[in-house]
Amino acid sequence: MRKTLRATAAPVFAAAFVLAALSAPANADTTPGTTESDADIAAEWQTAWDTYHFTDTTPPAPDSGRSRVTNSISVDIDSPMPLTFYKYSDFNNHLGKNPFLKRVVTHEEWRQGPATYRNLTAIEEIPYEGTIVVSKTHAQQRLHPDGFYYETDSWSQPNVVTHQKIDFSPLPGGKTRVTENLTFEADSSLIDFVAANGTASHQQLQEALKDAIESGEL
Repeated sequence: MRKTLRATAAPVFAAAFVLAALSAPANADTTPGTTESDADIAAEWQTAWDTYHFTDTTPPAPDSGRSRVTNSISVDIDSPMPLTFYKYSDFNNHLGKNPFLKRVVTHEEWRQGPATYRNLTAIEEIPYEGTIVVSKTHAQQRLHPDGFYYETDSWSQPNVVTHQKIDFSPLPGGKTRVTENLTFEADSSLIDFVAANGTASHQQLQEALKDAIESGEL
């Protein structure tokens, strides 16, 4: 089942990012790699933060032309909760698990009470019909080790905002249940497509992280 999911998801994800690239070429480029410096990417992150206020969880106004969909997905991992929390929440561990993720650029990290805040950009390269679509997702992650959960808010083209809360719960036998609560916000004409493909992408990553944690790779 996991192999089938990964095989069928790839062209769908690629199509999604092609849509993003065609919708907004200024922030997604269709040439392999990127010549942008980390400072350039940090400036893009700041522009997205200032323009789209992507940590704002206020629902879209009825006449805004935008809609929301919320989905919840879970996976049980044969690993103790504290260890699973730290491995799963480290986005650098997602490299190689998300087949398109190539870099995670952390712009700033700080502590606020017991929580750790990270401003970052995930850079993905997706092969599609002979070309490479490069897409950047600008995000803020907030880790709460005192409650064993983390939150991530992000923005990417074509003006897609996501709000995530990932909870970790102990199970008998030293296992952990990871539940991802995912809220997608996009233009109403795109919301079904964005939510379906975004949820499928997270399911794929969940299974890959489960395999890596249980095998000892992570």
